[in-house]
Amino acid sequence: MSTSRRAILKSGGALIVSFAFTPAEVLGQALATLVGNPSQEVDGWLAIGADGSITAYTGKCEMGQGLYTAQTQLVAEELCVRVERVRLIQCVTGTTPDQGVTSGAQSHPQNFNHANLALAGATAREALMQMASQHFGTPVDQLSVRDGVVTHQTRKVTYGELIGGRRFNLSLNAGATRRHPREWTVLGTPVKRLDMPEMVTGRLEYVHNVRVSGMVHGRVVRPPTVGATVVSVDDSSVSGMPGFIKVVIKKDFVGVVFEKQWQAVQAANRLKATWKPGPALPPQATFHDHMRTLPSRDTLLVDSKDVDARLASAAQVVRATYLHPYHMHGSVGASCAVADVKADSATVWSPTQGVYPQRDSCALLLGMPKEKVKVIYTRGSGCYGINGADTVSYDAALMSQAVGRPVRVQLSRKDEMAHENFGLAFVVDQRAGLDRDGNIIAWDYEAWSPVRGGRPGYGQPGNQVTGYLAGFPPARLAPRSPAPAPTGLLANGQNVVPSYVAGAINGVSGGTGTVTGERMLSHVVESPFWTGPLRSPNRLQNTFAHECMMDELAAAAKADPVEYRLRHLRDPRLRAVLQAAAKAAHWQTRPSPARSDVGRNSSSAASRIVSGRGIACVLYEGDNGYCAMVAEVDIHLDTGAVDVKRLTMALDCGPISNPDGLRNQAEGGALHGLSRTLFEEVTWDAEKVTSVDWRTYRTFPVGFRVPAIETVLINTMDAEANGAGETSITVTPAAIGNAIFDAMGVRLRQVPFTPERVGSRA
Repeated sequence: MSTSRRAILKSGGALIVSFAFTPAEVLGQALATLVGNPSQEVDGWLAIGADGSITAYTGKCEMGQGLYTAQTQLVAEELCVRVERVRLIQCVTGTTPDQGVTSGAQSHPQNFNHANLALAGATAREALMQMASQHFGTPVDQLSVRDGVVTHQTRKVTYGELIGGRRFNLSLNAGATRRHPREWTVLGTPVKRLDMPEMVTGRLEYVHNVRVSGMVHGRVVRPPTVGATVVSVDDSSVSGMPGFIKVVIKKDFVGVVFEKQWQAVQAANRLKATWKPGPALPPQATFHDHMRTLPSRDTLLVDSKDVDARLASAAQVVRATYLHPYHMHGSVGASCAVADVKADSATVWSPTQGVYPQRDSCALLLGMPKEKVKVIYTRGSGCYGINGADTVSYDAALMSQAVGRPVRVQLSRKDEMAHENFGLAFVVDQRAGLDRDGNIIAWDYEAWSPVRGGRPGYGQPGNQVTGYLAGFPPARLAPRSPAPAPTGLLANGQNVVPSYVAGAINGVSGGTGTVTGERMLSHVVESPFWTGPLRSPNRLQNTFAHECMMDELAAAAKADPVEYRLRHLRDPRLRAVLQAAAKAAHWQTRPSPARSDVGRNSSSAASRIVSGRGIACVLYEGDNGYCAMVAEVDIHLDTGAVDVKRLTMALDCGPISNPDGLRNQAEGGALHGLSRTLFEEVTWDAEKVTSVDWRTYRTFPVGFRVPAIETVLINTMDAEANGAGETSITVTPAAIGNAIFDAMGVRLRQVPFTPERVGSRA
């Protein structure tokens, strides 16, 4: 028996949205077994129905990156069944395992390696084969299995007959044998996106479409300036409007609730609230210098303690400073959530990337035990990081609690853009010393980046604007200077350490390069704005600085940029992606820039367009995916416009679970990186953020020509699975910056590469 996805799971009136139908008896059986955190039990991950259908549970959610399909393939592969036999339930508190958040290109490493979903599948398959062995009275090695049917000679038994509708009652077996990538028949194949039919036919239920009986609509009234606090609220201007229910005030949080959404929109604009202004914002023009003056929390990643001496003895020292702005997520659709808070329970339909952290932090906000809160992941606006998904969920919960009815809240474009958690601004100082042969003998890095808030985690709703306005503090930045000495092994999760240094701590090398003179010092300072993860947080900014610096060093050594990188790399997989990208792009070995005369004095229109190519590479997070990119650009000297003609990438993320999905991730990341490199920058004045719509926050303009993209996939079958979603975007700014240098002979060190910045150097 099947049931509609609207009724797929009901517990306390909750609605579960899925991409496929799920046998009701399997769901009921699974729900009865899931008490507490089930992550160590097979039954917490898998259930098999009497008809042999398989229901799997995951704590990693589909956000448009193809993960739903890849995880379904994983379960099908480990259980030796067709994809069509597997139904995946994702991210529902109390139903699916707690796997934290879906972020940081960690879903493949967590579910495809030896733990979690993959191990549950392997444990279940071996248990089923043992059951079949007992059924037939035959050793396991004489059995075969295909599509959930175990065979011994002419006799057959199905998974449904072996265990259908019953529990495994087994702990995950760390020794269970995974199916090797060379055995794969489902994984490794280009299975089409399972959610795509519902997406293109308009049947996929986004959180914006969720409707609950008795639901009303809320709208937030955010502070008009950064740091403003409530003085008074006069509701007389809205209380007589049609549909009025309540003005909700909790400390500095203000919202209106009405019967209909348009009524709430009008009331939010009309409500008379008096605010005390916050402190003046630092001028944007000098913000990067301002960061250097602030108290900071200092961290020393590596320090060979001889960098200054090596620089003093170097034949040549190259210095450069790289600047990166705040970026916003800029989701095309504004964030939305629905909450139904009752006296003793709450249900929240949220596009959060972490349902359990959202549950726990929302419970704090509501003053309710976390066990009484259910959070149901429901897909929302596209996001790689934290846009308004978590904070709008808090908005809906607070308003629902205040009025005692289900409340739907959808943010306005301005409310989302002005108050989201921006991706970090950065300033990076680099110094490197070369010997007489042009080899790098010392690399000195010092960076400043501002933080405030971030993911709410399990216990800090104040890391988002709603929680803060409601009275919860954000995570505190505790200054620490000087930085303590590095200890233990190299932790390069933010790609602070360049790929070309040894990364030695206490004499043990943890890096991928040959340079042994190294010092990497980071300063984290207090941000005037909310900040948080945005696709490749920190990694993109650091890699931009490192890979542009490497190009500057190659130019100083009069060496080809590819050859120069290979000279200083010792990791074979990073060398391989670098060589593969260069080969696919038909890289011509020569130093950059291409020429010294770039047509500045020519009257010919054709000669006023110059071309160049640049390359960049990275081992993402130091251990989570290899990527290299070649960018080919045309520069229009008269206008300063950068026309990216072609991007050629090579990726090695271990065994490829779905080549189409991996290619889509790589190409999507590259295009996202292209927008951030050429256009995007948060702006502000003395009081407030001023980039609050698509006119003031620039992304791809209408008519933008998308470059040709070629992706080379390297299938490393004997390695563990790595992430892919953040590899290509990490190298895009540097590859384009290096291509601009190759074309113009001028180095641009500040993102974005706007026509104004390029034109001023042409």
